[in-house]
Amino acid sequence: MFKVGIIGPESTGKSTLARYLAKRYKGLYVPEYAREFVEDKGTTEVTWDELCGIARHQIEQIRSYSEAVFERSGLSSLSEAVVFFDTELIVTKVWFDYAFGRVPEWLEEAVKEYPMNVYLLTYPDTPWVPDKARSNGSDEIRMELFNRYEQEIQATGVPYYIIKHVDS
Repeated sequence: MFKVGIIGPESTGKSTLARYLAKRYKGLYVPEYAREFVEDKGTTEVTWDELCGIARHQIEQIRSYSEAVFERSGLSSLSEAVVFFDTELIVTKVWFDYAFGRVPEWLEEAVKEYPMNVYLLTYPDTPWVPDKARSNGSDEIRMELFNRYEQEIQATGVPYYIIKHVDS
């Protein structure tokens, strides 16, 4: 199974890109759980415990993409399966540090234990589109988060590509 982690600052096209690539390459799409969580909660403010719950859910999502998911996908072999994760553990790790100034040790370990095969890092060159699940629209914060995500990806040693918007 080939895992693609699509990460980047808010409002940079991650969800659109993940859904498009999953459809284009007949892969599996894993939606961003944190978005679902904050939309259900009605606020982008999350506690330490809630963020821990989000991270644990993400870990379970990564674990669950196994033979059972492969069998339901209709692929002829697990090695053919491509899974597109709309955000993943690196984003959550950075959010812990950004919001609380520390990261749980178990999350640090999970980032190492469940790496992607490749990362697509979306650059903050698209216009900010506010919605009830977004809270960081300033160009400075978006760029700061982009840089932090890139540093974290580089620390994994996993290949990555920066995705920039191109006017057609």
